[in-house]
Amino acid sequence: MPYQIFDKKGKKVSYQKLLKAAEISEVVLFGEYHDNSVVHWLQLEFTKDLADKKPLVLGAEMIEADNQKQLNQYLNGEINQKQFDTTARLWNNYKTDYKPLVDFAKSKRFPFIATNVPRRYASVVFKKDFSGLDDLSAEEKAWIAPLPIPFDITLPGYQKMLEMMGGHAGEKMPKAQALKDATMAYFIIQNLKPSTVFVHFNGTYHSDFFEGINWYIYQYRKETKIVTIATVEQKDINQLEPEHFNKADFILVIDEDVTKTY
Repeated sequence: MPYQIFDKKGKKVSYQKLLKAAEISEVVLFGEYHDNSVVHWLQLEFTKDLADKKPLVLGAEMIEADNQKQLNQYLNGEINQKQFDTTARLWNNYKTDYKPLVDFAKSKRFPFIATNVPRRYASVVFKKDFSGLDDLSAEEKAWIAPLPIPFDITLPGYQKMLEMMGGHAGEKMPKAQALKDATMAYFIIQNLKPSTVFVHFNGTYHSDFFEGINWYIYQYRKETKIVTIATVEQKDINQLEPEHFNKADFILVIDEDVTKTY
């Protein structure tokens, strides 16, 4: 097997244990590397296995909120894949990596939520700070988390981003990231259903170390039961490297040699 699962303390755990934890949660944040073939395969298997136990709502960073209408039309069979391709902004690896999840939701009649902020609004924040969002129309504001966006620059993830930028962009880069995190969290909360698990697929850095989407979910709904899964790649998958401890409730370690999807 090209992967192993560990808990946050670095102890090996079984896939069944992960599944059981997910079953009693309200939200699963499944962090991925976008180009990792094993994580995409596991997301699909995990979703199918969880669906045998609980009704689900699925959602993903990879589809932006203003494409929800087209996504719903596809899920309801009103448009086909080709029409969906031409009317929605889909990632280049959509067909190989995300379409199987959307098609599974379609076959089960599960909702699939386009949670991410339309990219152009993240650019607005990067250029003009959060205040740039004040000029949006009411329709546009419906595609982002409610203003004002809560923001904590001291969170380690945003601090790390500042370091990587070498201080050049000021707080605008972390704020653009925060707008994405907040919007994804907001649409997850808006679409929770009783006795149902919301499984959300996102780049692992959007939920690593219980920050990002995770932090924002708690801003919007304090008592939410969340299970986080982080993805890491290592040469040796039999032991979790210490830098990855506490990255998530469950850490998926994948052999760094596995095939990349693009």
